[in-house]
Amino acid sequence: MSRRKERPSFAPSAAVAVARAAEMLARVKGEARDVPGVYEMRAANGEIIYVGKSKKLRTRLLSYFRAVYPGDKGARILREAAELQWEYVPTEFASLLEELARIKRYRPRHNVVGKRDARHFAFIRVARGAAESFRVARGSGNDDNGTYFGPFHGAMQLEEALRELNDALGLRDCALDTPMHFADQADLFAVPRTPGCIRHEIGKCMGPCVAAVRRDDYAARFGLARAFLEGANDVPVAALKRAMDEASAKLEFERAAALRDKIGRLDSLRAQFARLRFAVESLTFVYTPVAVEGDAVSYVIRRGRVRATLPVPRTAEQRRAFDARATAIFAPVERTDGTVPAHEIDELLLVTSWFTRFPRELERTSGFAPASSSPHA
Repeated sequence: MSRRKERPSFAPSAAVAVARAAEMLARVKGEARDVPGVYEMRAANGEIIYVGKSKKLRTRLLSYFRAVYPGDKGARILREAAELQWEYVPTEFASLLEELARIKRYRPRHNVVGKRDARHFAFIRVARGAAESFRVARGSGNDDNGTYFGPFHGAMQLEEALRELNDALGLRDCALDTPMHFADQADLFAVPRTPGCIRHEIGKCMGPCVAAVRRDDYAARFGLARAFLEGANDVPVAALKRAMDEASAKLEFERAAALRDKIGRLDSLRAQFARLRFAVESLTFVYTPVAVEGDAVSYVIRRGRVRATLPVPRTAEQRRAFDARATAIFAPVERTDGTVPAHEIDELLLVTSWFTRFPRELERTSGFAPASSSPHA
């Protein structure tokens, strides 16, 4: 996705800002209700500068007008706002989903996507470049086309496990803008290089930045690491075992011992990543929260992502239509290689965080039963 263009600021004068705030406050006091909802703050030129949500909308909106310090975020947003709009939704969960959808659609400059929901979970991102590498990420940011593995519990523990994987397979973890110089790369200028990769010097990196490895050899090793994260555990381990056996046959015992140690660390990492990985497969069900406002709806959730939002069926005909839609969502076989499309990460974080914070809401979930076996059919 292209970077959002900066819009010119239309900051009103102090007197205009005060007058607008007074009008918005009067409207909130007279019209807003304390039920779940989402709201938008708009500048005079129509730009949506902030999107928010609350399970008690009126209380949340009134809090903006009690901001004491001019530097408070709420006070800054209110000074720029010329218009305040809101909409009620059935549940707090619905408000979270709608807020996220609007933030991703409008990219308001005062919002940070996914910040609240990324506290407990992290992902491994494939960083593209001349020599691909893995990075720990808490969300997709503006990267809507990347490849991510996860989610995992605990960013710090994930950092440590990923460092072990990089060390075991000799992958780089240096800054993304570090120039790469492969052994098979033709130099236009004969410039002597000073060894600068400490991890390469101590045998923990293949050294793509100091011309210590061929491009295809590094790519092959990165492919082994990716296969490891995708769950094809025997692929990297078997490859290293073959290399160890070849080294032993050539009487290269020091290299064989180093490969044996890498295999041992990978075996240990397998269990470590399994402990850190959040089981998104368990988040596959129909979820029907209690509606506070409006009609109740059910969310068809598969692998932690909302695939459909449907009215709760009231008649046999509605039940059959509901079941047909759910069947179409649950029936197809999906890849479970641990990867998550970048555009689904923020919603996955939202859903996993919701049921982690409110585990009793799982009591409002159910597996899928087709219409033919339903007592309502």
